[in-house]
Amino acid sequence: MKLFQSYGLFQSDRSIGKKQRQKRGSVILDIGAFVCNVTREPLPRLEYYRTSKRGLKRPSIGELHGDKDRKPEASQEDDKPEAHGHGIKLGWIEGVLIPCLLNIWGVMLFLRLSWVVSQAGIIQTLIIIAISYLVCVITALSLSAICTNGQVKGGGIYYLISRSLGPEFGASVGIVFAFANSVQASLNTIGFCSSLNDLLKSFGTKIVDGGVNDVRIVGTIAIIVMVIICAVGMEWEAKAQNFLIVTILIAIFNFLIGVIVGPTNDDQIAKGFTGFSSEVFQENLKPDYRFSENTEQTFFTVFAIFFPSVTGVQAGANICGDLKDPATAIPKGTLLALVISAISYITFVFFAGAASLRDASGNLTDLVNGTFAACANGSCDYGIHNDYTSMQLMSLSSAIIYAGCFAATLSTALTNLLSVPKIIQALGIDRIYPGLIFFSKGYGKHGEPYRGYVLVFIVSVLFVLIADINAIAPLISNFYLASYALINFCTFHAATVKALGWRPTFRFYHPWLSLVGSILCIVIMFQLDYTFTIVTIVIIFVLYLVVVYRRPDVNWGSSTQQQTYKNALSATQKLQNIGDHVKNYHPSVLVLAGNPMNRPPLIDLANLITKSHSLMIVGDIIHDRLSHRKRMEMNSECNKFLEIRKIRGFYQPIDGLSFEEGVHALIQTSGVGKLSPNIVLMGYKSDWMTCPVKDLLTYYNVLHDSFDCRMALAILRLPNGLDFSDLTTEIVTRTVPIPSTLKDRSDNAISTISSDGMRTPRNLMHVDSNLNLDSLGGSANQLPGTPQMAPSPTVETSDIADDIIYSTRGGSCVPKEILDRIGVFQRKQPKGTIDVWWLYDDGGLTMLIPYIISMRSKWARCKIRVFALTNRQLELEVEERNMANLLMKLRIEYSSLTMLQGVTDAPRQETVDMHSKLLQHFTDNDGTQIPISEHERMALQDKTRRQLRLREMLLEHSNEANLIVMSMPMPRLGTVSAPLYMSWLEMLTKGMPPFLLVRGNQTSVLTFYS
Repeated sequence: MKLFQSYGLFQSDRSIGKKQRQKRGSVILDIGAFVCNVTREPLPRLEYYRTSKRGLKRPSIGELHGDKDRKPEASQEDDKPEAHGHGIKLGWIEGVLIPCLLNIWGVMLFLRLSWVVSQAGIIQTLIIIAISYLVCVITALSLSAICTNGQVKGGGIYYLISRSLGPEFGASVGIVFAFANSVQASLNTIGFCSSLNDLLKSFGTKIVDGGVNDVRIVGTIAIIVMVIICAVGMEWEAKAQNFLIVTILIAIFNFLIGVIVGPTNDDQIAKGFTGFSSEVFQENLKPDYRFSENTEQTFFTVFAIFFPSVTGVQAGANICGDLKDPATAIPKGTLLALVISAISYITFVFFAGAASLRDASGNLTDLVNGTFAACANGSCDYGIHNDYTSMQLMSLSSAIIYAGCFAATLSTALTNLLSVPKIIQALGIDRIYPGLIFFSKGYGKHGEPYRGYVLVFIVSVLFVLIADINAIAPLISNFYLASYALINFCTFHAATVKALGWRPTFRFYHPWLSLVGSILCIVIMFQLDYTFTIVTIVIIFVLYLVVVYRRPDVNWGSSTQQQTYKNALSATQKLQNIGDHVKNYHPSVLVLAGNPMNRPPLIDLANLITKSHSLMIVGDIIHDRLSHRKRMEMNSECNKFLEIRKIRGFYQPIDGLSFEEGVHALIQTSGVGKLSPNIVLMGYKSDWMTCPVKDLLTYYNVLHDSFDCRMALAILRLPNGLDFSDLTTEIVTRTVPIPSTLKDRSDNAISTISSDGMRTPRNLMHVDSNLNLDSLGGSANQLPGTPQMAPSPTVETSDIADDIIYSTRGGSCVPKEILDRIGVFQRKQPKGTIDVWWLYDDGGLTMLIPYIISMRSKWARCKIRVFALTNRQLELEVEERNMANLLMKLRIEYSSLTMLQGVTDAPRQETVDMHSKLLQHFTDNDGTQIPISEHERMALQDKTRRQLRLREMLLEHSNEANLIVMSMPMPRLGTVSAPLYMSWLEMLTKGMPPFLLVRGNQTSVLTFYS
């Protein structure tokens, strides 16, 4: 029992100290000479599923299984950077309900709602409210589903969208949303200043001019005060909110009671306040759109001005990092705030529409039969059409309405000013946009983003200087609608992709309803302002492209990742049911390169052929059996090598088999369905004359295995070989200086990389150094034994770059000519030729591969020259005409065509002697080599002479070519031995420029049909 208690099966982990908890993965029992490793089976615990510092590390499968090769893993708690304090945590009422109500009950409630009724009438105003709330309710349902799908952290709308749709969408919408909130703060501040101006006018006083300049002065001061309140901390802001919401509620009831009581003096009646009247109600039912605010008003222009008054559904989500339980608080508080605010708006519409005239002169003597005759020419200054302060007139006490207006405008501005720095801070911590990193630094134990407050202050003040509510409101409407469209689309996308990670606890949503909400937002945007909608979409698209270009190395489990997997699986399954057609042929290459670091030219050539349009698999056959850890390390290292060289391929190691068995296994199992290789590319075995017999036969049998599996085959030979395994290849991660403002967050993570990976040898030559936008963050593929990095939110994608460094075994500098040989197929080729010796019809692959290479930008200056054999039964001109006609029909561009004559002539004596010298070790039957019988020599004498003659022609025509591609002679089973066949290849390729032997599988890969 004590033993099991030590494993944690019967003992609470609270009684186990930190050090003991880190070491309890296994227990060693020494029973005499017998030592056994006993592993603990962990019980399900919440801490195992955390990714934060509070999480525990469960035993790996290797620890439980007892792998001998495993390494002790570094402690997550020691390697992660310190996070800032969490600050004050709010409940659903003070954290969501009150901020949402304060955000909704803004400037429009007391200053523009009565004007909206005058323009649109009661019926169309209710339609405007219904459409606005339909958008907001659908968005709130979608938002609630996202918020309840796991733990929500700080960052607001940006966090929600980035973790749902990915960083590209989240970052672009986060920027737009932060900007909209900043402008919304300006809008409400202008409303506050306008009300203050009206109040001062009622006392016959002013600050400067009683107009625009007063708004600018007071607005700037107000924003400074509000920013200071926000910067002081959440506790002070929450206290301010409580006072403001009480003031607004008192003002609302003050208005309602005032309308019920009716006018108390003739002056109110003269200014249009009649009290409840059926005649006034009927008159105000219909719209009366007029020219106002330098614009001919319509349904949608009025809608654009009203819509910002309901854009408060995101207020709780904006500060989700400061909530005790965001998953519960956001749905409950947001939906209740929408219900309360909708009731208040509808009530205000009926009260204002039934108790006030559209036009009034303020002179009681002008009132004739319930109408103002003097208003016929539109010169009246009162009434809900002309006076934005008519609600003060209808209220029980105008002073309370002014206080409520101040509270409503300032509270909404305060909420917006509070949320924007949080979004900026989240963007900066994730380091999506480098320019925002400076503003994301946190100060104090709560990590307040003071620099973010300065930024939002600057933006808000700039828009306060406009000092016109109606000019700013449509701008905000477009940005908010764009954000809401993305939120709804997130929910639709995540639900329809059917990711297993999509399990929201909020059930009152539907994916198709979210899609309708998204489409509705876009339609309304175009109806409001077609031009500005296009501008908004372009801005979001540009911000999206910036993130795509930077390629942040983050793994947040977004629905776009699930969609990528689903699309790939669906396309692969669909492809399986599509018949093969020559027009859709893709050269898919299985490269037998071993470790790709050892044979870069072979990999680069395959990449020239596939170039992201076809499948490329790099096969690595390893004789020894590898542990899981070692296999994962090799996968990571080789895939990183391919990534740095900008090669899109798949590294496929196979261990525990001989080379021949491994190749056979790779040919049969590589790929999925029809996404499988159809070409085997391998290097030429230059040591075939001196290698052990077994190795020669293995290489030769691989050729036969390829043809047996109906694969095409290509063999590459370079003048000085393509095996660089004698060099030391090292992928070094070097850090790039980052702003000092974030060193307190990042130094730990970066120093981990530096101490473990920055082993730059002296006097090394850097090759193919590219700025690689990768992250220092840990991922799900973290290898056992490698240092645990900080999670992605603390990493900037441009903080590191990867270099491939080559050195000799002794650590000395690699000569430049060797580096040139390594990158022979990566550098831009000088003007020259690709000589194609299309000797045999193999389906056209010998012609197709050089054509593909010539289409690449780095080989564009190399023209194709075609060499073909003649038929002795036809005249040379006829042969040349026939071949030219074939190339024309196949649409192959070439610079010259040469028909070869005399291939059957006897080769020169020095060529024959050279060939004989190659085979002199294989004539003696001493058991050390494979003997070539005299019968074989005589039977294949003509074929041998042809290969020797072809060598002479190659030296005559193609000795200066950039690349030679030639049809490979077929090694017929049971007819030609390995040494003799290899001697043919040696004679064809020795001393030549880069040489590629190609043999198709006799299936057409070219066609002249459309």
